[in-house]
Amino acid sequence: MDLQSICTITSGSSRQFTTFEPDTGNKTVLIPPGKRITIAQCRDTGIVTRLWMTMPGWFWRHWDTDAPVDPTVLRLTIMRIYFDGCEYPSVEAPIGDFFGVGHCEYRHFTSPYLGMSSGGFYSYFPMPFEHGFRLELENLHATETAEVFFNLNWTQLDKLPEDIGRFHCAFCHGEHLGGDPLEIADINGKGHFAGCAVSIQGKDLNELSFLEAPEYIYLDHETEPTIVGTGLEDYFNGGWYFRNGEFCAQTHGVPLKDPLRSMVSMYRFHDEDRILFRSGFRMAFINPWKKERLKPYCYSSTAYYYLDKAQKACYSIGETSELTRLYRVRDVDFQAIP
Repeated sequence: MDLQSICTITSGSSRQFTTFEPDTGNKTVLIPPGKRITIAQCRDTGIVTRLWMTMPGWFWRHWDTDAPVDPTVLRLTIMRIYFDGCEYPSVEAPIGDFFGVGHCEYRHFTSPYLGMSSGGFYSYFPMPFEHGFRLELENLHATETAEVFFNLNWTQLDKLPEDIGRFHCAFCHGEHLGGDPLEIADINGKGHFAGCAVSIQGKDLNELSFLEAPEYIYLDHETEPTIVGTGLEDYFNGGWYFRNGEFCAQTHGVPLKDPLRSMVSMYRFHDEDRILFRSGFRMAFINPWKKERLKPYCYSSTAYYYLDKAQKACYSIGETSELTRLYRVRDVDFQAIP
């Protein structure tokens, strides 16, 4: 399902979920530390066509100058989406990572599918459902209350078009010693791979050798890869360790590159080049260098894909105490009073 095909639907009714309450004037929902709240739910048939949200906490608030600034709220606010009554989330990822940057940092970039645009976070990935959906947010921060502004637009339909898939997003993170495969997805089922966003941070300064790792893509549980690339930055349509720096394009880009601090965030979406599979899909970046030449790094990734039915995302959040394992968090806040 892509943006072009969503435009062909001419029947149905436009609907919305929002945190705005006209009677009270409240625009946000508050999620205390450790709490999990459903903020959108329905039992109908339709397609989520737009998802937008934002929240403070990662920047200095001119309206509350004593409020703490902690960018890790972007990693510790978790979004989960359930489709068609599935008891497990098909989408499970931190806010920052889901929207494309996993360094606990906001970076302005735009694409047709998702992005971060001047303070907001958005997704236009079509999300079909036949027997309802539920979206919930969980606040894993130990002390800070998450204050979320939220709008979700969806089209209510009598029935879905034939052969329409269910959207999934799987998040993975950890510390990597350099030599093992960096796995992005390990999916069982029939569908297509729609893309990924990957953020990497080297332990050593001025060290980008992790970009030497080409992609290996295995389809339908084959033991040999069907697709093999020439380098990690090559998969993201760059070259020479993204020699000319940050850029933003429709289907690929580098929202963040800091060579001194060994930090890179990358995204690529498969549209006309979507990768089809009948029973399974596995993707990993594997560095051909000898292990003694490789350096440790922290990473996080989100894989976006569609399956013929809703099922549990191929990875779970895992141990929450490890979510904010990073070597460094940059201070990129700036004065911005409207």
